[in-house]
Amino acid sequence: MERGSSKHGPRLDEQMSQEVSGLVQGPGAAGSRVDEFREPEPAGEDQPGATTAPAGELRTGAPQGMSSTDVEQRSRLGRFIGLSALPGDRETLLGSARENEAPDDVIADLERLPAGTRYRTVSEVWAALGHKNETQRW
Repeated sequence: MERGSSKHGPRLDEQMSQEVSGLVQGPGAAGSRVDEFREPEPAGEDQPGATTAPAGELRTGAPQGMSSTDVEQRSRLGRFIGLSALPGDRETLLGSARENEAPDDVIADLERLPAGTRYRTVSEVWAALGHKNETQRW
């Protein structure tokens, strides 16, 4: 005996499963929208694209004491310092950055660090380069 829906016929069951397949499967190559007509239209040629911060700076996107640009630059620095390099001194950080193919400006910044100091976190490295960290974590 084949199990099926007792409320709908096979054709309606198939149609209903197609309607929710994007929600069940999640966003992937096809996205979370099932039908193309449900996709939002892109901005026109003479109109700006959609953004989460149309006025510029995000009000809640950056911690106190830092701008969103500072957060992005610190994050960029952290991408080139491997976890195995921390805690580490200037030479360890430079080795990790070179191994991760860091751009020249990141290497130059790390070369400015004082020798003989061990850094435990990327935030400590950021502060040693003369930048500000957040004043309150949570």
